[in-house]
Amino acid sequence: QVQLVESGGDLVHPGGSLRLSCAASGSIFSIHTMGWYRQAAGREREMVAIIVTGGTPVYSDSVKGRFTISRDNAKNTVYLQMNSLRPEDTAVYYCNTIGAYRTYVPFNAWGRGTRVTVSS
Repeated sequence: QVQLVESGGDLVHPGGSLRLSCAASGSIFSIHTMGWYRQAAGREREMVAIIVTGGTPVYSDSVKGRFTISRDNAKNTVYLQMNSLRPEDTAVYYCNTIGAYRTYVPFNAWGRGTRVTVSS
């Protein structure tokens, strides 16, 4: 199995910054995509940012220009730098990883989520 451990969620004032981290571990052979999704209260989960190995990051329109996703492939870790946070960014943020086990069986794994609250 693949384990995803997220960290970095917190309470922050509007205009503030946070950095989320997500480390993947387990019997991983390769990782194709790592990304962040979020789910606000009463709403469906939505994509925030994803990064494909060797590809260009993709962002939702609502975070473009404010959030930056990056990866450390050697550590199987993905980061989300969030700047200029707004109250509407308040949500539980989930890490997602798509890849293959050492047995070459594909996986699509989710973390348990880390809560981000933007409030004055």
